[in-house]
Amino acid sequence: MDGQLVPAASPGRDAPPSGPADPAPLPLRVAAVAVARCAGRTAVLLARREVHLPRGNVGLRLRFGDGSIGRVYRETVVAHPPRTQRCVLVVSFRLRGVRGLGHRAFEVESLLNTPLFVGFPGFVSKLWIAADERGVYRGLYDWDDPDLAEAYARALWWVLALVSHRASIHHRVVPGSSRVEAFAAAERPDPTAAQRLSDDEVMEEDGWWRVTEVS
Repeated sequence: MDGQLVPAASPGRDAPPSGPADPAPLPLRVAAVAVARCAGRTAVLLARREVHLPRGNVGLRLRFGDGSIGRVYRETVVAHPPRTQRCVLVVSFRLRGVRGLGHRAFEVESLLNTPLFVGFPGFVSKLWIAADERGVYRGLYDWDDPDLAEAYARALWWVLALVSHRASIHHRVVPGSSRVEAFAAAERPDPTAAQRLSDDEVMEEDGWWRVTEVS
């Protein structure tokens, strides 16, 4: 993880990622009920002091497969028993009308958004990743079940759409992996990995969600 990351040239800010399209958002009514239930569960977790903000990963700089670089500015973790269906979820979005110091203000204010995700079933942890050179934010999550992660992301779309450019909202679920494994793969890339990609992964040339370097 030595050295300084230099951002690569990138396409238009809201250019759609290559590869399969994102699943449609949940129906608004279903999403609203899910978010409300999440807020209730979050209140219980906070009362039990099961929500933590460790500092160990804050300040990491992550390069992604499209060449962009983001800085981890917060981590949220819930005390959680391990399961066998661990997955990684990456969500990206670009805020409307936020520039300059507004990004720093959002980093502080965004802590208030914690009740919108911590209480969703299957949540384990989240790395909050600051805006990259195109103004795109990311959330990098550990989740306990790919289907639960997908349901969360499709509900979250409506929340993000209130403050983000809708064309910039994307998510990707990576089954059978964890954040620790994703970071390890970035630090020790497998030269034969390209030979084992599925057809869908071959189509995804930019890999906006894939961590390729950690520093």
